[in-house]
Amino acid sequence: MPDSPYQAIADPTRRAILDVLKADGPLKAGDLAERFPRISRPAVSKHLRVLRAARLVAPRKEGREVWYRLQPDPLSQVQQWLDQYEDFWRERLTRLKEAVENEV
Repeated sequence: MPDSPYQAIADPTRRAILDVLKADGPLKAGDLAERFPRISRPAVSKHLRVLRAARLVAPRKEGREVWYRLQPDPLSQVQQWLDQYEDFWRERLTRLKEAVENEV
C-alpha cells in the first residue's frame, strides 16, 4: 500500500527528511531540498509526495512557496506494531547479559 507509513519510512532518504523536519521544521520545499545536495530537487519532490500520501508531512502553500511540517501521528501505527516485539528483544538481551556474565 503506497500511502502507508511503512512504505514511506522504508526509504532512508524519506526517514532523513522526517528527521530534518523534526529538528528544524517547518521548512520551505526548496530549503529542504538544499539539505540533500546529492539528490535532485525532483527526487526530493517525489519523496515529499510519498510522505504527503502517508500523511507524515503537511504542506502549507504561501504564495509560490510550499512549507512542510512533520506530522508524526501516522507513525503511532508503526510504533504499535514494534511494541509487539519489545518482550522478544528484552528476553534476548537478558539471555545475552546472562551469557556474558557466566563467561567472566
